[in-house]
Amino acid sequence: MNERNRLVPILVADDDPDDRMLAREAFEESRLRNPVIFFEDGADLMDYLKRRGEYADRPETPKPGLILLDLNMPKLSGREALEQIKSDPELASHPVIILTTSKQEEDVLRSYQLGANSYITKPVSFEEMARVVREVGHYWIEIVELPPD
Repeated sequence: MNERNRLVPILVADDDPDDRMLAREAFEESRLRNPVIFFEDGADLMDYLKRRGEYADRPETPKPGLILLDLNMPKLSGREALEQIKSDPELASHPVIILTTSKQEEDVLRSYQLGANSYITKPVSFEEMARVVREVGHYWIEIVELPPD
């Protein structure tokens, strides 16, 4: 188990309050020690990642170990945020998992073309969401070696 990975924050960008609540509860049940930070849209996520706006003067905004990204959000969609992350040399190495309701083949293909590391269709039940969070956390936080800061 990689101890450094266990301390990196997990960022979740999703505009749906019910989905954020479900994900928050699933992360709590999974017992990962990582801090989980939620964003309501892609613009706020990008401000955090680029240390702009309300995050500009915060030294406590550590680099994420993992980003979970919904595709359909206001202000800046998940597709646009993914494209910006993967085209930025300072951000491109961060793993991004698409976690969305869309099962459209076009969305899956486009997400991988833009550099997504995984694509997961959101489960509708809490039990399934908890399982997904547990398995994602196990793989990305406990097994793989994440890039250094």
